[in-house]
Amino acid sequence: MYDIEALYEAESVADAVELLREHPAALVIAGGSDVLVEIRAGKLAGCTLISIQKLDELRGISLDGEGALRIGAMTSISSLAADPLVQKHIPALAEAAQTIGGPQLRNIATIGGNVCNGVTSADTASTLMAFDAVMEYFGKAGKRLVPIQEHYITAGKTALSHEEILTAVIIPRDSYANYFGHYIKYAMREALDIATLGCSANVRLSKDGKTIERLRLAYGVAGPVPMRCPSAEAAAAGMPASEESIEAAAKAAVSDIKPRTSWRASAEFRIHLAQELARRAIRESIKMAGGSA
Repeated sequence: MYDIEALYEAESVADAVELLREHPAALVIAGGSDVLVEIRAGKLAGCTLISIQKLDELRGISLDGEGALRIGAMTSISSLAADPLVQKHIPALAEAAQTIGGPQLRNIATIGGNVCNGVTSADTASTLMAFDAVMEYFGKAGKRLVPIQEHYITAGKTALSHEEILTAVIIPRDSYANYFGHYIKYAMREALDIATLGCSANVRLSKDGKTIERLRLAYGVAGPVPMRCPSAEAAAAGMPASEESIEAAAKAAVSDIKPRTSWRASAEFRIHLAQELARRAIRESIKMAGGSA
């Protein structure tokens, strides 16, 4: 059923890196919700796996001394969705996590796996993109920090080198403090389905709640990788928290995205979805921030 040449269990992060150095063709396995499916389908026959399941130091969510939210790469999706710190500071990320698969999958899948497979449909990816997350890699040369915009290279490919693993996802305090956001997933089913389009928005309003000081808008499945919408964000910056500003941002988003036609939806339908989901996500974000668009 599972054609695996060898399985190595890393005892530490450094050990995982060394095992990757020793086995140039090896794959890292965390929860296994992606890799095991591929193996069972015969796409990775005879592969070598390096498991990081034992690395408990990569599990858990905390705030560091500067208030940055640190999410260990081995944190399960269900733990992410239920975590009090995430629900308090970035509830949109908990919303996104809750849309992934079903309970069984969320219990084994990890945040690291969700962003390291490089797919544009990963439900947490657009929200992490919208909150300017930073990826923490660890390799032979030690730790390096990579902005999430640079993490995604192309479909299925990230900036991780073979001899590196993702150890954490970090969201700086300045990226979430006083921002309010909302994630919307459009799919054919409400559960156990891949997104046709995902949209994540967040806003920071003026103290009186009448002006959009900053909007951040990101999509999944609107291009080969999760992507931000600088045109939409610029269209709303400094504008009143109104329906007119929401509409301007939603229309501007079209110039930033590159959807394709697939069996799930046509490019034209995804463009329509992008505008409508942007309207709804921005409107809800403004409401959560205390405004009244």
